Amino acid sequence: MKNMTLENIARACAGKLVGADVLKAQAAGVCVDSRKVKPGYVFVALRGERTDGHRFIEEVQRKGALGVVCEKLPEHPAGPCILVEDCFTALQRIGEFYRQQLDVCVVGITGSVGKTSTKEFVASVLAQKYKVHRTEGNYNNEIGVPLTVLAMPGDTQAAVLEMGINHFGEMHNLSRIARPDICIMTNIGQCHLEYLGSREGILRAKSEIFDFMAPDGTVCVNGDDDLLSGIREVKGKEPLTFGRNPKNGIWAKDVVNKGLFGSEAVICLGQERLLVRIPLPGEHMVYNALAAAAAGSLLGLSGEEIQKGIEAVGATKGRSHVIRLKDRVLIDDCYNANPVSMEAAIDLLCLAEGRKVAILGDMFELGEKEKQMHERVGRYAAEKGVDCILAAGDLSRALCGEAERCGCREVRHFDSRDGLTEALDGLLCPGDTILVKASHGMGYEKIVEMLCGDIVKSSISQETKVSLA
Repeated sequence: MKNMTLENIARACAGKLVGADVLKAQAAGVCVDSRKVKPGYVFVALRGERTDGHRFIEEVQRKGALGVVCEKLPEHPAGPCILVEDCFTALQRIGEFYRQQLDVCVVGITGSVGKTSTKEFVASVLAQKYKVHRTEGNYNNEIGVPLTVLAMPGDTQAAVLEMGINHFGEMHNLSRIARPDICIMTNIGQCHLEYLGSREGILRAKSEIFDFMAPDGTVCVNGDDDLLSGIREVKGKEPLTFGRNPKNGIWAKDVVNKGLFGSEAVICLGQERLLVRIPLPGEHMVYNALAAAAAGSLLGLSGEEIQKGIEAVGATKGRSHVIRLKDRVLIDDCYNANPVSMEAAIDLLCLAEGRKVAILGDMFELGEKEKQMHERVGRYAAEKGVDCILAAGDLSRALCGEAERCGCREVRHFDSRDGLTEALDGLLCPGDTILVKASHGMGYEKIVEMLCGDIVKSSISQETKVSLA
């Protein structure tokens, strides 16, 4: 890791270096999980809700850690330590320091819905020309972003960082770490209203991504979004807009929906027209592809490279991931949920043939209007023609009640996820297309695992996962 000596790391996080006799040795990596520490790594001893990294200092030192960042020195330190006031802040400052050592173009992606899919599209497009590093899993917060930066190989040419928040000030910190050259904003929906108050508040919080954008950086926004289209200038430059409307700088026409197997569209880049097959299902994926086209055009990719990158995208677990089974189709979209993404997932479900089953759960962090927003989703599902809604959780009672009132054929509510799971065998039928979606805290990935596991155990067929590529 370039310039990542213990001396420089201590300086970056305003720490006191204790017991160091290897000041010039370069760190091989930085991590917060003691199980992942390898010889030459620096371990940051974060305190969490369930455990305290300080408990594992002696263990990582025995494993050959180059040094440990900690708030309290161990009784018998077996290696160098960097003593800091707060390890959480120290991790961020270390990530910020490392980012500034690298000659890399950073694309920062934020928005209410579609961040992860957009990240995958952008990374796939840029990989046609550059060596790309991108956010893995859900590493998009104040711990995940610095860890993603710190995992970046020294020869990375382009980094694609997903940046998620739920409080004011958090995006400011993430921008300070990432120092983006290109900022992409997907949309402004109705998530995290409990903390951000309104869509206008969400826009204000997410716009903090511009705080540490490169002076000559570029902002790319969804020009079809009513709030994002109001951004006229950032640091003296007009944003590059993308969308379905021809008024945008990059836009799509002749969109053909292929159901669960994606869509086709003509992407208009100036005078160039690209006929592109978008492999992930749902017309909202067109916007993610357009965002990737915008990033690619800014970084000098040809139309052919952009087209190839979009068509190479694969599905991500928990994000509109279609799992095709012998007698059913499962849509695994259980990573997280808010009203906008719920409606998009229901739209996707309704592309299917046959009986449509929505296994839904509570949406968190919606603030004082959470009941009305759950009712909205229930009403939307009924109006779209979902045949069966199965739900669990206190908030989902309102969703079920409204769906039933609006004429959904079959609605069942359960007090808990486990109760719902136990009843599924008797409620699902051959030929069903099943959507599984809820906020991450509901743990609906367990339902996905159970459904896939039961199919395999019963020897009906061997599960085949398709990335729709």
